[in-house]
Amino acid sequence: MTLPLNPAMAATFPPPVMEARRWIQGLSFPADRPLLNLSQAAPVEPPPPGLREALAEAALSDPQAHLYGPVLGMPALREELASQWSRAYGGRIEAAQVAITQGCNQAFCAIMATLAAAGDEVILPTPWYFNHKMWLDMQGVTAVPLPTGPTLRPDAERAAALVTPRTRAIVLVTPNNPGGVEYPAATLAAFRDLARSRGLALILDETYRDFDSRTGAPHPLFADPEWDGVLVHLYSFSKAYRLTGHRVGAVVASAARLAQVEKFLDTVAICPSQLGQIGALWGMRNLAHWVAGERDEILARRTAMVGGFAALPGWTLLGCGAYFAYVTHPFAEASDRLAQRLVHEAGVLMLPGTMFRPEGADEGGRELRIAFANVDTARIADLFARLAQVAD
Repeated sequence: MTLPLNPAMAATFPPPVMEARRWIQGLSFPADRPLLNLSQAAPVEPPPPGLREALAEAALSDPQAHLYGPVLGMPALREELASQWSRAYGGRIEAAQVAITQGCNQAFCAIMATLAAAGDEVILPTPWYFNHKMWLDMQGVTAVPLPTGPTLRPDAERAAALVTPRTRAIVLVTPNNPGGVEYPAATLAAFRDLARSRGLALILDETYRDFDSRTGAPHPLFADPEWDGVLVHLYSFSKAYRLTGHRVGAVVASAARLAQVEKFLDTVAICPSQLGQIGALWGMRNLAHWVAGERDEILARRTAMVGGFAALPGWTLLGCGAYFAYVTHPFAEASDRLAQRLVHEAGVLMLPGTMFRPEGADEGGRELRIAFANVDTARIADLFARLAQVAD
């Protein structure tokens, strides 16, 4: 007997990172040439000692840390994020416009559940973040690809031509995953204007905002006094404070929209992790200097990536920023096969562009995403030495 299977779930592709991990199962790598795992954008080191101590103290001494909390998150954390974001972006954000989620992926799923139903459409620039595409597929929502060309920057005029009566939202990620590109403020403003004129939501995922190379506010969207009529902002505490295992994210939107989000969150998780929120709040209040140092290190690695590809014949760097470099390779084979060969021949694990493009898209076969945030500059130099030795 075979149990029923939701057709939309069956049609959704498997998680790419998990698929890539299967490529290294059963393999061993020599101590003098360990695997360079560049497949996933997640810190591999624990949070700094002070944050861990705060977590331990809460676990031992705060009974509330082990109980259900408010569905939309701890009031203190919502207030802190609203206050800091208001200062950073030069706008006005209220605590009632902030919800805390179990990671940024849940923030995306929650907001999308309030916006789009089966048969609706959502515009995603390509190459896209695969988990965004997966959630839309699971819900029967059509992901409409918006090609970004060799610059990897989306164009609002091109997006306007894709809007139909079924379109509900446009999704942008900046600094971008997978492309690493930082979208200019003018680009974001143009998309805001397009979304507002067509009655759409502009979903802005700024998971990697803490590692933007620019100084000052990266965009003026929150300075618009009516921002919450069009903008939904997503954020993750995982990268800035190394809290990946605690699953803490945020969504910033109108209070009316969050009342709908609350229905989703109460159903799937009841509340976000109390300990994770305690860690995020402690980090926001105490780790600004430490996060600045982390940003400096990521920017140094970005510089190393840019220099390395400039000297590597045949490879082209399309985008580089935050945790990612997105490149074209010089080999005859498609990237999904090349990525598996690189594991065996170079001891390097990265994701092929086919995982970030619509099925059958020619561009994906020429592209690779490199998540370099977990390799220091010495290992980045080793990466280029290994790639230079790979034969066609």
